[in-house]
Order: sequence, then structure tokens, then C-alpha cells
Amino acid sequence: MRRATTSSLLRSINRGAILDLIRLHGPTSRTQIASQLNVSLPTVMRVVDELIEENLVVQPHGKNESTRGRPRSLLEFNPGAYGVIGVDLGSVNMLGTFTDLAGTIQHEVIIQRTSDDPQRNLQELCDLIDKLLATPRLPDQLVRGIGIAVPGVVAINEGIVDWAPSLNWRDFPLRKHLQDRFNLPIFIENDANLAALGELAFGAGRGAQNLVCINIGVGIGAGIILGGRLYRGHHQAAGEIGYLLPSIEYLGRQYDQFGALEYFADGLGITRRASELLEKSSEPVPSTDLKTEEVFAAARKGARWAQQVVRETVDYIALAVAAISALFDPEVIVLGGAVAYSSDLLIEPILDRITGVVPYEPRFVTSPLGQHAAVKGATLLVLNGTMDSVQITELL
Repeated sequence: MRRATTSSLLRSINRGAILDLIRLHGPTSRTQIASQLNVSLPTVMRVVDELIEENLVVQPHGKNESTRGRPRSLLEFNPGAYGVIGVDLGSVNMLGTFTDLAGTIQHEVIIQRTSDDPQRNLQELCDLIDKLLATPRLPDQLVRGIGIAVPGVVAINEGIVDWAPSLNWRDFPLRKHLQDRFNLPIFIENDANLAALGELAFGAGRGAQNLVCINIGVGIGAGIILGGRLYRGHHQAAGEIGYLLPSIEYLGRQYDQFGALEYFADGLGITRRASELLEKSSEPVPSTDLKTEEVFAAARKGARWAQQVVRETVDYIALAVAAISALFDPEVIVLGGAVAYSSDLLIEPILDRITGVVPYEPRFVTSPLGQHAAVKGATLLVLNGTMDSVQITELL
């Protein structure tokens, strides 16, 4: 085995590592960076000069390192120099934000999707981006790029959406469409993966190296962070836990759109099971168009049908949490998506169900970022992507 060590590769690694250190641990000095990263001081100075020229790093007046010799200027991350457009395509609504590089939301726009037509969905996405580009920005703030969270499988290198059922996109060249329209760096990622990045950088996963973010809405997916990096799998489909099988009876079947677990435990599965129970009972129906939050609200009020649905949902999600715990042993598992708004009825019961089932019980928490997890993850995705930060790879 030999390691790829080209000068451009090392330069990209150094830029990404140095910026990350300043972003996460600044203010800091050039000598401290060289010591902590075990990189030569001339290399650090050269990269820092580039970052200062790019306005990603600044040297605030009056902030110097305390030394016996000549005072050394400290370096700080400059998050307001650039903005990032992040869009979570969702299952019903599209959420778009304009954030600075620290994930602070400066503007937010929500639009309701109106069609199952793939081209109409693209047009509505472009309209949303146009609105965000037209919003006022900080003085001299530039747009660094656009990050899109897709509810489906994405070929990230090609920028193609392999399959997103709720958008009716199959083999859809989304990045090309958006680059042709906006002439900006475009980054496309699975929504659960972006939610995991958001939790890693700004939410429940700060300081963790291994975490899994479970998103439950229309569909169920998981974003997996291993060793501080997204794990996508061979086909970019790692984390499609909606395809986990609840029992052996679901083997040998075809699941073309949604998986077996999603059929029972995503938002639509929960309301479907609730409607089936209500049809068999004499209890009043909360509404003609039953919603997930109404099921959980009825369970809190003591409705037996709703409590049964919640108990079953706990069991289904517990199967996924147990499998994730056994496979990855993460530091934290984060529950996000629309169903997470009812986490008061889920978190503790799920932990009770998996006690003794897995070697180590995980820290299982609700997302503090809520609906903004994926769009905040887009901030980190765009920053990393435009830094040309790459991972050292082993070559045969």
C-alpha cells in the first residue's frame, strides 16, 4: 500500500485542517496551529495568508498572543464574509435559508410544494433560491454556494438524484440544472446526511466523532458520521434504514418506493395504522385527514387506539435504534424529522425497550435543531466543498 501525497492533495488537506482549527478553537496563533497540527510554520503562514486574502480568517486589532518576545497576532474565523443558501426539499414543504458560515440564519423562506411533476418541483426549487438570493445581505457578504438536502438517494459525485419518491425524481441531473441556472457552486446530499452534518457542527453532536441522526417524516432515513466524516456506503445509500425489516415475514418481497419499516413507522405509516384501528372501533375520529401530531395528541389524552399506535411505533423505531447501536456503537443517536416533535412519547420508551438488548445503550436525544438540521448541515457541506478539503486515501 502507498499513500497519495501530491502537493495539491497536501495543500487541500492543510487548508481544510487549518481553517477547521481556527473555526473551532480560535482565536489562535500561527505557532499554535503549527504545533497542534504538526505542520511546518512556513506552511501554516502560507495557508493563513491565503485564508486572510479570501477573508475567511481575520486578525482582530488588539488581540495578540501573550509571549515573552514579539507579540503574535491571533487569528479568528470570519463567518460573516460569506453566506450559504441551504434548501431542505422536504416531503410537503421546501425550507430555504440564507446562513453565514457559523450557521446563523439570516433569512428563511418556506413554500408548499404543489405538484408531483418533476419539472414543476425543479421550478419551485429555483423560485425559492431566487427569493433567497434577492434578500438583503451583510455588507460585502458574498454567496459561497448552494447546498440541497434531497429526500432520497443521491450520486453526490455526479450531482444526480438517483431516486427521490416524494419528488418523482429518478436519475435526475439536479446539480447541472441548478448550475446552469445560478452559476454558483452546487452541492447535493441526502437530507438525513445533511441533518447529521448539522448536528455534528451545530447541534447535539458537537464534539462527537461518531453519531447517527435518524430522520422520521414521510420516509425514514439516517445520516451516519464515523470518525468525524459522513459515511455514505458503496452506492451512496448507507443509512436507508427505512428498508430495515421488522421481522422475517417481510423477506422475499419487493420494496420499490418505500421500505418495510417506513410502511409502519414513518409519518404516513403511523396515520395509516391509526386509521385502520379507528375503523374497527367506535371512538371518534379526530379529523377526516388524520395527521401524525393528532395521533400523538390523542395518546397524551388517553385514547386507547392512539396509545396502541404509539406503543407499536416505539417498538418499530426501537428495532432501528438497536440495529444502529449494535452496528456502529455511536456516541449519540439523534432523533429528528416531524415525528421527533412527539419525542416525549418516544425517547424514554425506546430506551426502555432496548435495555439489555445491545452491548452499550446509546445516548439517544431529540434534535435541538429541529427542522433546521439539514439546512445548517448545508452550511458545512458548502464550506468544506469550496475549501477543496479531501481525505487522504490509500492506493493499491
